[in-house]
Amino acid sequence: MLACGTANLYAFTPQPSDIALLEKIEKDSLNYFVRMSDKVSGLTRDSSRPGSPASIAATGFALAAIAIGGARGWVPEDYAYEQLRKTLKNLLTKAQHRKGFFYHFLDARSGRRVWESEASSIDTALLIAGALLAGEYYPGTDVERMARALYERVDWKWMMNSSDLICMGWKPESGFLPYYWDQYSEHLILQALAIGSPTHPVAPETWQSWLRNRDDYRGISVLYSFSGSLFTYQYAHAFIDFKELNDRSVNYFENSKAATMANRNYSLESRAQYQSYSEASWGLSASLGPGGYKAYGAKPGQGLHDGTVAPHAAISSIVFTPEESIRAARFMYDEHGEKLYGHFGFKDAFNLDKRWWASEYLGIDQGITVLMLENFLQDGILWQKFMRLRSIQKWIKLCKLG
Repeated sequence: MLACGTANLYAFTPQPSDIALLEKIEKDSLNYFVRMSDKVSGLTRDSSRPGSPASIAATGFALAAIAIGGARGWVPEDYAYEQLRKTLKNLLTKAQHRKGFFYHFLDARSGRRVWESEASSIDTALLIAGALLAGEYYPGTDVERMARALYERVDWKWMMNSSDLICMGWKPESGFLPYYWDQYSEHLILQALAIGSPTHPVAPETWQSWLRNRDDYRGISVLYSFSGSLFTYQYAHAFIDFKELNDRSVNYFENSKAATMANRNYSLESRAQYQSYSEASWGLSASLGPGGYKAYGAKPGQGLHDGTVAPHAAISSIVFTPEESIRAARFMYDEHGEKLYGHFGFKDAFNLDKRWWASEYLGIDQGITVLMLENFLQDGILWQKFMRLRSIQKWIKLCKLG
């Protein structure tokens, strides 16, 4: 049921049938992490595709999702705790890393690096965020202690490579990648954890070192990401409550609301060209597509699109646009559910013009769906837990966000 205070956060009040559907989507999406996490290591597979390796970001979402499932009674409490404990132990003792930064893709059983992937700063940040959130569900336990140990091991300053910005990653064959977090993106969660670190923090000035590019789309002003993908406006917001945080003239919660509406409007303006788009069928974000995985997005940003709609994009914007997101969830479930909805909720994407339907799920997309729905349905409970972390309060204070 919708928590008592949630309706007060929004001008829009969902109907009981809407709440029932949202609960179903969240619970079904959460089952991805029960079924797609390795039975021995606990590491979560990147995709439901057979043979998929584990993704460290998907594992971070899994830690948060399993804790939610235990609290909700959707998985047995003893299972939830043991699954978290097992996963965190393997991350601490077996999973391959470099100075606390995990490789993007790991063998799901052994935890060894695969695909010559990089030690990833953002994927490690998402893992740490999920671990710390899980720890808040089990205070004073091994889960909380191991989550904290993972966080304290990360040498955030090393990943700056003696620059003013945080690097995107490092490879043993070639060293640091030539790419840095130099403009607005999902990296806000990375910045918060790095600045707030109790052991290897980066300087607070790092917060002001990246570009804040702003542009308008049809009168909607957005501090935008390069791709314009909706996930870039969602990931940090799954954990951090930005509603009362102001970065000088920018409120990132309000910015994500504006970006979501711009994304939706951008799709609607192409309805004559692509039949996938409608008032209730929208959402341009990085997802699978007819030509493979692409960073679909809207303007402001590069605005790459081909008629592919990702259900998780609209649904995970529910804290910003509840009425529009619920309408999209209802429409896609009622109209396309036979092809688009399965055991783990909505599959990744679809494209009506090319008669293409994704056959698989992606862990990160199921993860953001679970966390955003939980925040919406349970009165911002994840925000409440995460915001009380000492490291997050340190970041807020040092960066003068208020």
